Amino acid sequence: MNSITDDYMREKLKTRKPYTFVILRTGPKSNELGSDKLIWEHGRRNFELRRDGLLCIVCMITDESEVAGLEIFKTDLEETRKIMEEDVAVRAGILTYEIHPVMSFPGDSLAR
Repeated sequence: MNSITDDYMREKLKTRKPYTFVILRTGPKSNELGSDKLIWEHGRRNFELRRDGLLCIVCMITDESEVAGLEIFKTDLEETRKIMEEDVAVRAGILTYEIHPVMSFPGDSLAR
């Protein structure tokens, strides 16, 4: 197996781009009647954001923790904050979120 050289790493690091990482958590109203319908609409919106090229990766958390999902957006912090504030599940208090600026490599994807 070939080793990864310092020169190779330096070249690859030059290709990094900024993204925004979102951590979704269950909100105070996550168990209220009708929350499942709003989560469904949240999912529909995620599909729209993916289709429009704004949302790169969506991961639903499947354990019983308060973390509900992880998302990586191609948008800057302000645009991501606006997107999240318009989310029906966030507005209803079913989900809360925190956002962080991150750097990653274009073209990275989840393995099949």
